[in-house]
Amino acid sequence: MSNFGKILVVEDDNNLGDTLSEYLGDIGHECRLAKNVKDARYYFEEFKPNIILMDIGLPDGNGIDLAKDFRKIRKDFILLFLSALNDPQTKVEGFEAGGEDYITKPFALKELTIRLDRLLSFKTNIDSLDEEILIGDLKIWPKRFEVQDGDGKILNLTQKECAILEILLKKKNEAVERDFIIDEVWGEDKFPSQRTVDNYIVKLRKWAESDSKNSLEIQSVRGIGYKLIIKE
Repeated sequence: MSNFGKILVVEDDNNLGDTLSEYLGDIGHECRLAKNVKDARYYFEEFKPNIILMDIGLPDGNGIDLAKDFRKIRKDFILLFLSALNDPQTKVEGFEAGGEDYITKPFALKELTIRLDRLLSFKTNIDSLDEEILIGDLKIWPKRFEVQDGDGKILNLTQKECAILEILLKKKNEAVERDFIIDEVWGEDKFPSQRTVDNYIVKLRKWAESDSKNSLEIQSVRGIGYKLIIKE
């Protein structure tokens, strides 16, 4: 793994928690293990992780509620849910709480490391961008996963929306294939449809169109994908 992080593992299962901490530590990460909400809050403040692996069913609370609390304090960490709950509603709630990914138990440790590597690579790319990007009346804060529209309203972006925007910005004025976006954002082990990418583009395009100066445009390129145009 090319990137290493400070990982807070929030897991009340003793065997799984210990296994994750030991395994991730052995491959180069710095880890802390919290087996309940109280300890997780302590390590979040003192350890300042940039990655959190969050179980949902905890003995003294709910991992989704805890994640929401953490997101109110900081947005600059990767949040990945680990849960035996496989129902669609719980997954949606996890993503709405700010989760970048959701892995259903049981899972292979190799799968976890592949997903972490992809998320860390994305974070490295985001960290290489300016703190604030101004385009006409639009503002982008990549590290905060936030944008401001032409009316001055601040909008939250999901990890995938931010990743797609980052790709288009770095390849501005170039046509970007949908398949390239899928490989970069979802990974080759995932198989979202091209329509899935289109749905994410809808929100980004609506945000861009709020600028009265039309300084940024996300164009559809027939049969290929998208092109982000910045008008100087």
